[in-house]
Amino acid sequence: MELNILKDIVIIFALSTLVNLLFTKIKIPTVVGYLITGIIAGPHLLSLVKGNHEIELMAEIGVVILLFTIGLEFSLKHLVKIRKIVFLGGFLQVSITAGVFYFVSYFYEIGWKGGLFIGFLVALSSSALVLKLLQERSELTSNYGRTVLGILIFQDLMLVPLLLFANLLGNNSVDIPTEILILTLKAISIISLVYIGNKWLIPKLLHLIAMTKNQELFMMSIFLICLAIALLTSKLGMSLAFGAFLAGLMISESEYSHNAFGNFIPFKDTFTSFFFVSIGMLLDISFVIDNYLLVIASVLLVIVIKTIIAGATGFILGHTFRGTVIVGLTLSQVGEFSFILAKIGFNNSILTEFNYQLFLAIAVITMSLTPFLIKLSKPLANTLLKLPLPKILTDGLFPLKQIDIPTLSKHLVIIGKDSSAIKLSVMAKHSNIPHISIIFDPVIAREQMNIGDTVVYGDAVNEPILAQAHVDTAEIIIISVGDIIPSMAIVEKVRRVNKTGYIIARTKTIRYVEQLYKLGVNQVLPEKLEIAIDMFNRILIKKHFSQREINRKLSYIRNLNLGVFSKKDLINQPSILDEFSNINISNLRIEKNSQADGKSIIDINLREKTGVTLLAIKRGSEIIEHPIPLTILYANDIAYIMGDYKQVKLTFDLFFKEL
Repeated sequence: MELNILKDIVIIFALSTLVNLLFTKIKIPTVVGYLITGIIAGPHLLSLVKGNHEIELMAEIGVVILLFTIGLEFSLKHLVKIRKIVFLGGFLQVSITAGVFYFVSYFYEIGWKGGLFIGFLVALSSSALVLKLLQERSELTSNYGRTVLGILIFQDLMLVPLLLFANLLGNNSVDIPTEILILTLKAISIISLVYIGNKWLIPKLLHLIAMTKNQELFMMSIFLICLAIALLTSKLGMSLAFGAFLAGLMISESEYSHNAFGNFIPFKDTFTSFFFVSIGMLLDISFVIDNYLLVIASVLLVIVIKTIIAGATGFILGHTFRGTVIVGLTLSQVGEFSFILAKIGFNNSILTEFNYQLFLAIAVITMSLTPFLIKLSKPLANTLLKLPLPKILTDGLFPLKQIDIPTLSKHLVIIGKDSSAIKLSVMAKHSNIPHISIIFDPVIAREQMNIGDTVVYGDAVNEPILAQAHVDTAEIIIISVGDIIPSMAIVEKVRRVNKTGYIIARTKTIRYVEQLYKLGVNQVLPEKLEIAIDMFNRILIKKHFSQREINRKLSYIRNLNLGVFSKKDLINQPSILDEFSNINISNLRIEKNSQADGKSIIDINLREKTGVTLLAIKRGSEIIEHPIPLTILYANDIAYIMGDYKQVKLTFDLFFKEL
C-alpha cells in the first residue's frame, strides 16, 4: 500500500497545528499559518512533502467546496441584484488594472506580449482567500462585501477568455471567431442549466431525497450535485471552482440549503487548508532573498496600484470613502487562478523563468498580507476621514437623500444594520413608539428610508451622527452591533452625550459582558446565552412547570453564567405574580368607537363580562389609580388590567373596535 500521501498529510497537519497554535496566541490569522506551513514543507525549503501533485489535487477540492458554500449563502435573486457590480464593476477593475500594469511592465523590461499577459495576471484577485476571510467575519452580505463578491465573480468568468488569450499569445493556432461562438453557446447553456436547476430540478430532487430521512443519502446527493456541476463546467472550459459556486446557487433557494451548508463546514475548513498550504509551497525563498529589494518594491507596487484601482471602482459604484478604502485593500492581492495562467504563460514562453519566479513571489506574499490589510482597512479609513477631504469623496457619488429628522425626546434609538435591529424598528413602528435608526450600510439605509423608516445613515461612533438622531435626549438606546470593539466605542460615545439614557447592548457571547457594563450599559444581552435560555424556557413551559419555578431556574442559570451581573438583568425578576402562574398584568389602549369608548366601567360590565381587575388608567400624563365603577373610559386611555390569558382576550373585544 502506498503511504507517501498519508505521510504528507500527517506532516502538513502537524506543521499547521504547531504554526497556528503559535499564531492563535499572537492573534495572527490561520490563513497566514497555512501559507507559512507550505513554505516550510515545500520543495524550496525543507522538502518535507513529496506528493506535490496529490496536495494540489486536495487543494483544488478545497477551493471547490469553499466556492460551493459561498454559493449556498447567496441566492440567484441576490446575484441578479448585484449584476451591475458584476459586469460594470468587474469590467472596470480588470480592464484598468490590466492596462496600468501593461505600462508598468516596460520598467521591468518585459516585451509587449509578456506585459499584456502580466497585466491580466495581476488584475485577478483571490476568490478563495478573500471570500473565506469575509465569511469568517460575517461581512459577505455587507455593502462592501457584495461589491467584492461581484468583482470576484467577474474575474472568475474572465478565466476562460484569458485561457484563450494565453494560447493566442503563445502563437498557438486558434480560430478566434469559432472560439468566441463556442464560448457564447457555453455561457448560454450554463445560465440555462443554473436557472432550470434552481427553479425546478434541484428543489424537487432534494425534497424527494429528504423524505427518505436518510442523512447519509442526503449528504451524498449534495456532494454529487456540487462535484457534478463543477466537473461539467470544467468540461466546458471553465474553472471547477466557478462550477461549484453555480452548484451552490442552484441549491440556495431550496429549504434544505442551511442543512447542506452546516454539514459542509468541516469539509470546507479541512480541504481549504490544503489550498493555502499548496500556495505556500510555490514560494522559492532563495529567489526572494537574492532579489529582496526587487520583490519588496514589486509587492508594494502591486498592493498600492490594485488598492487605488479597486477602490476607485468601488467609488464609481457609489461607495463612500470608507467603503472605497475597504474594497481597495480587500482586492489588493494576486489571485489563485493567476497561478494557472502563469504556468501556461511560462510553458508557452510568454514569461521568462525570472519573471515567472518574481510573479510567484509577489502573488504568495500579497496573499499572505491580505488578512492584515483587511483588518487594517477600517481603522485606516477612519483615520483618513479625519483629513479635510472633499464632501463628494467622503459621501460618494450617490449620497443618500437627507431626510428631515424631527426633534424628539424620550424616544428610542436603534443602532445596527443586522436583522435584529431592522426587526426592532418594524416592531417600534407598528407599536407607534417614536424611534430613529442609525444604520451604517447605505443599501440597507436606503431600503429602510424607502419604506418610511426614520433613518440616519452613518457610523454611530461619530458624535455628529448621534446628535442627528437626538441620542442626547433618547430614553432607550439599543446597540445591536456584532463586533465587540465597535460596540464598546459606540457605548462610550453614547454615554458621553447621554448620562441617563437606558442602554441595551447585544454581544455574541458572555465574554465581554463585564466590559460593557463597566462602560455604562444598563443591560447586556449575550446572544448565545439568551437563545439557549429562551429555548430552555419553552421546554419548561411544555413540561408544565409553574411560572415561579421557571423564573427561579432561569435566574439560577443567568447567575451561574453572569455572576454578579445577573442582578442587572430585568428579565424574569422575582415577582408576587410568580406565585400565580396564569395571572398577568397587561396594558391595553382603548380605541376610538370601541364598546368602551365614552362609557363608564359599570356601563360595560367589565368585571362581569371579562373577569379582569382594572388596576389603573393612564390618561395623557395623568394616572388614575383604583378607578371607581363610575369612571368614564375615553379613546387613547391606557387601561392596566390583571387577569389570565382568556380574561385579557375577552377584554380585547370591549377595548378594540370591530373591523
